[in-house]
Amino acid sequence: MVLEPGTTVPDIVAENQDGDRVRPDFATPTVVYFYPEDDTSGCTTEAKEFEERYEQYESVGVDVYGVSTDDVDSHAEFAEAHDLSFDLLADPNGNVAEAFDVDLVDGRSRRTTFVVARNQVVGVYEGVRPEGHATDVLRDLGEAGLLDATEQ
Repeated sequence: MVLEPGTTVPDIVAENQDGDRVRPDFATPTVVYFYPEDDTSGCTTEAKEFEERYEQYESVGVDVYGVSTDDVDSHAEFAEAHDLSFDLLADPNGNVAEAFDVDLVDGRSRRTTFVVARNQVVGVYEGVRPEGHATDVLRDLGEAGLLDATEQ
């Protein structure tokens, strides 16, 4: 079972698509979305939609991270091909997925999104449909009072 709302978020460190070690600051509102594989249709749709809304996420102080078991090189190619502005965290050993209790199927993470604030999970989306997901998460953040609704 994945981490539930109210659970303290684990401290994680992973390399992004540029090979930089990243430690997300979970004290601030953050979206961490797990996806199965770079450059597949659903994963591309999801990433592109987060990119399309990324300026809105940034403007209301929400960080976005995509996580899959692909390696840094795969993430670099994926981010470049789709002009992604946010960090894709490489999790080739599944350590980040394990920290969030996200199941791996055939070495790939299940599509799961976490909304985090004040170092706690405040929302979880399992069995995510990529289309419209980035918009739904941003709306839900506003409805939960985690950002200024006038900024959306």
